[in-house]
Amino acid sequence: MTSRVRAGVLISGRGSNMTALIDAARGADFPARVALVLSDKPEAAGLATARAAGVAAQALPYRDYAGKPAFEAAMTAALEAAGVEIVCLAGFMRILSADFVERWRGRILNIHPSLLPDLKGLHTHERALAEARAEHGCTVHFVTADLDAGPIVAQARVAVRPDDDADRLAARVLVEEHRIYPKALATVARALRL
Repeated sequence: MTSRVRAGVLISGRGSNMTALIDAARGADFPARVALVLSDKPEAAGLATARAAGVAAQALPYRDYAGKPAFEAAMTAALEAAGVEIVCLAGFMRILSADFVERWRGRILNIHPSLLPDLKGLHTHERALAEARAEHGCTVHFVTADLDAGPIVAQARVAVRPDDDADRLAARVLVEEHRIYPKALATVARALRL
């Protein structure tokens, strides 16, 4: 197999999608490996999880920087130093600037808990229930300067059940997130190597 694409994962919390990517990358035929995990929050539980899995992990506390340009410059420097070729957002709770997105254009992915283009933004599970939707789900998409609007790589659908509350629905959607994000990363990584 040709060399694996080096992925960087950005997190803000527990990093369950990050863990799914790290676990998938253990497969001998998986075309990417997680080379670095970065978090804007030093208390993010996902940093310890990444380190326990043998992945380099670093906190870049947003408050330590003069603003978004300085913070994103530090992220870019860390990603470049690790040789990262693809950036995966996995519960990273900051909106990235157009400059950062342009730097990684065509090589930055996000997992979003809805069937985009529907339910962009936050609180998607609550909104799906409030709108009495029959189905909900998740989407992996390329990141563009427009929030939750980039080209779709993969989606998974989840039926909304009559007894669902936001937590039950979120738990079922999360199972699908963990399934499709590694597949989407593999697809994009293989395309980069063509």
